[in-house]
Amino acid sequence: MRFSKRTALVAGAATFALALAGCSGGGAPATSGEPEAGGDGETLQIALVSKGFQHQFWQAVRTGAEEAAEELGVEVTFEGPAAETEIDAQLQMLQAAIDRGPDAIGYAALDPQACIPLYEAAESAGIPIVEFDAGCESEYGQNLAATDSMAAGALAAQNMAELIGGEGQVGIVGHSQINSTGVERRDGFVEEIEANYPDIEIVDIQYGDGDHLRSADIAKAMIAAHPDLVGLYGTNEGSAIGIVNAVTELGLPAGELTIVGFDSGAAQVDAIRNGVMAGAITQDPIGIGRTVVENAVAAINGEELEDFTDTGSYWYDAENLDDPEIAAVLYE
Repeated sequence: MRFSKRTALVAGAATFALALAGCSGGGAPATSGEPEAGGDGETLQIALVSKGFQHQFWQAVRTGAEEAAEELGVEVTFEGPAAETEIDAQLQMLQAAIDRGPDAIGYAALDPQACIPLYEAAESAGIPIVEFDAGCESEYGQNLAATDSMAAGALAAQNMAELIGGEGQVGIVGHSQINSTGVERRDGFVEEIEANYPDIEIVDIQYGDGDHLRSADIAKAMIAAHPDLVGLYGTNEGSAIGIVNAVTELGLPAGELTIVGFDSGAAQVDAIRNGVMAGAITQDPIGIGRTVVENAVAAINGEELEDFTDTGSYWYDAENLDDPEIAAVLYE
């Protein structure tokens, strides 16, 4: 993962992870004492462009952003393409945001290189950009608020290894070979297995773009090609649910294949409760949304930001699903 070279103080810390109860929708932002407003006396405007809209993860990010905006007395817009494969659509949204001239932009890059020219345009226009979930390979991004995806991938591998007794064949259904979250959740898993579990073999890695149907087809093909397969890891919500759907459609008994997922959402939580999925890694999407808005305000105010804010990752399964600390970072 490549971050901005800017270093200094963290403006607006990211530890709102457990304050999820009573999440507000999208009401009009309240006016608090700070920040006052833009130079023209109007409320600060922050444009957020996410990777997508179809997964519950992004709706939870939006909730966190709107909470922080209401508390800080700023206004946010939140948009993203229909699917996380629609790079051109996302770039058009970023261009449109620059053209509107907000006080700051928050961006989650689908393609870390395609965004570089638009970052240059934002810099020329004097619009600061802060990042969330995944960054652009530009020096202009002023902070990335995200999960440490390498660490999260390693955590998934550790739990997979424990669940399968430290041996056997496993496969990975990834969601992207391009954006940093897909690459790092895969690499964190693979490197942990290769370094610490010599009796586990990763027999296949394929990519379904986070699409349920495509990921299900990939999972079915892996299961057919590798009769000794004991586990499958899905690197995002769509990938994991695709695996669950594949196992269900094939009529495999719950728990016969160890499934480890990523993110939460109602479908994964249900799959864990009924034993089809062993467990998953959850992020703190509301914390990500809150942090990107806080960092945007800090950037508008001229404060320097650290390169990276790790918003955390957590393993959850049937045993800890209802623990308050875990329930607080699940989104359904």
